[in-house]
Amino acid sequence: MRENPWPRIGWRNLGRHRKRTVLTALGLAVGYFAVVFMIGWTEGLVAEMVENATGLVSGQIEIHAAEYRPERSIYDTIGGRDGADVGGLLDRIGADPGVVAAAPRVYAAGLVSSGESTSAGMFMGIDPGRELSVSRFLHGLVDGQVPEPGRQELAIGSEMARQLDVGVGEEVVVVAPGADGSMGNDLYTVAGIYRTGLAELDASNVVLPLEDLQTLIALDPGRVHEIAVATVEPGIADDTAGRLDAALAPDGLALDVAPWTELNPVILEYVQLIDSFYLIVFIIVFGIAIFGVANTMLMATFERRREIAVMLALGATPRSVVKTVLYEAAGMGLISLAFGVAISLPLMLWWNTAPPDLSSLYGELTMNGAMIRPVLRVELNIAIWIWAGVALLVTALLAALYPSARAARVPPADTLSGL
Repeated sequence: MRENPWPRIGWRNLGRHRKRTVLTALGLAVGYFAVVFMIGWTEGLVAEMVENATGLVSGQIEIHAAEYRPERSIYDTIGGRDGADVGGLLDRIGADPGVVAAAPRVYAAGLVSSGESTSAGMFMGIDPGRELSVSRFLHGLVDGQVPEPGRQELAIGSEMARQLDVGVGEEVVVVAPGADGSMGNDLYTVAGIYRTGLAELDASNVVLPLEDLQTLIALDPGRVHEIAVATVEPGIADDTAGRLDAALAPDGLALDVAPWTELNPVILEYVQLIDSFYLIVFIIVFGIAIFGVANTMLMATFERRREIAVMLALGATPRSVVKTVLYEAAGMGLISLAFGVAISLPLMLWWNTAPPDLSSLYGELTMNGAMIRPVLRVELNIAIWIWAGVALLVTALLAALYPSARAARVPPADTLSGL
């Protein structure tokens, strides 16, 4: 069986002008790095937005009574007027492998007053121990502590504290309509002040212990409006919600198990828009690279036109000449890929594990109602790396098509005669 000489000849041609080969390979390698970095940085930005949009308050999944949304009536609690075994529900939810934590919540609208100042607010009753594992907004206490049950305490946002001109340790009057038609009112002490950076949230959200808010608005202990669920990562929220819906169905409570993709469609549409942008990045970066590689291959084949003429005169077919140039391009692509991985891997690992913090330059940023940390975070998406490698090799081969076709049409007699 005769050995195929064309791969060896193509590889040998790369060594004839090593500087040119290295510079061309580095150009493709930089294009490879540009693709994986731009997409990795974009995915990091999107991940920050989704994590903050879902992890700040809402959680990745919310469980309500089927009729609770969108009106969010105070009467529509899980299990209806009879309530439910909240502890049992939390245990079954927490048993799912995709769930990190779950927390019950009660909501009510009302007024908060101090002296002559009054502010409307959304009251949120929480289980402090569970809530801190689901959401992060109480992690940002700028003063005081999380309110504790049975001590007539609450926490308010920094903007509401400014509007009411109150601080930690001062008393405020709380008024809220009850589920039994009464009007609940009582004195509470400001135990903590938090700041999320979202002015609307900091101006309207009032946090009380779950039992205290249930007492204020005349709800039985087994009646809650919502169970917020935190998942291992936002990307698995849809699958986890499906499993939880099936696991809780036998209770006959008519539950609505909604992932963040359903609760926040604006963020979902933005994520989908960004995903469609990746193909454009590939086309632009490697489309530009094609011209550089094609120019190099044209120069290389032009310099070897007499050699190619000799090959054709000795019986080589135009197809063989094309193979030689394509093998040369494939070798160029492999060298470029090796350079690209060598450049990209350490830089991307560093950016992923220790992203530069730009807070001192930009402060707090918001996008679509979500806080975004101003850090240059990148995600390591192995699939993108693989596709970028495939695109690099395809780019090298496509760039060699015209030079190889032109080389195959070299007229042996005219070239060797010097015409």
